[in-house]
Amino acid sequence: MASQKQKVKIPAVKRIQQELKEMQGNSSDYFISLPLEDDMFEWQFAIRGPSDTEFEGGIYHGRIQLPAEYPFKPPSFMLLTPNGRFETQTKICLSISNYHPEHWQPSWSVRTALVALIAFMPTEPGRALGALDYPKEVRRALALKSREAPPKFGNPERQTLINEIHQYMLSKVPPPIPQLPQTLVEHSIHGEGEGLQLNHQNGGAAAEGEFVEVVREFHWHGDLGPYRFGISVQLRTTRPVRNEPDAPRLPFVGDRILTYAAVGLIIAIGLLLLKKLLIANGYGAGGMGSL
Repeated sequence: MASQKQKVKIPAVKRIQQELKEMQGNSSDYFISLPLEDDMFEWQFAIRGPSDTEFEGGIYHGRIQLPAEYPFKPPSFMLLTPNGRFETQTKICLSISNYHPEHWQPSWSVRTALVALIAFMPTEPGRALGALDYPKEVRRALALKSREAPPKFGNPERQTLINEIHQYMLSKVPPPIPQLPQTLVEHSIHGEGEGLQLNHQNGGAAAEGEFVEVVREFHWHGDLGPYRFGISVQLRTTRPVRNEPDAPRLPFVGDRILTYAAVGLIIAIGLLLLKKLLIANGYGAGGMGSL
């Protein structure tokens, strides 16, 4: 019986060695997978969360178990990193896994399976075994947390491999882009005739370290005889929140430059409109050279 099992494993060993050589010679920024030193039928892997999804920026570790009949029978997959899409330390049900051997193709490989797993991440979970359906906000938080440290799993030798894989993925996967939790309307300039007044308004408080979209609205209006006119300019920027209740908030140099530029633009447009209105009312262009 033992010799028969050994004969079955011989083609699998050759195939696994071939895939390992290809994996090492053609690395990817989206995944990495390596076998254990003492068992080439068990691989550790990490995948990158797909872009433009709630998993973006996440690093998700897992384990692949290859059968003795590989590649004629499919592998099994297990996620080790909390992710909100699949249960951890539970074999997951996918069309590329051992739960559906009827779909497996011998031409597929570990690389093929990892690419497919990344594609499965943002899909609807349905009722598949090991599937989860966490809210997107929770998944984003888990993606960010997944970068902090690799999962703890197995003996020290396995953990060393997991740690090395994590460091490799950190060098390849940029952190997720912070979501803009709210909009702050920060400055509003209102003018009446020649008088300008600067008001500060805050649409709500954000947590330390978050990013907010800052909207600056500049309004200038005035009267000229029977005519009333107004100008509005809106500038949008993003910046991190720094909550320092004991210290006065100092505007960025860039903020002041934008403010002065907007005020200058408003004045220039206002003078241009004034000139056109005076000409239209018969004052002529001759005396307007100074405007």
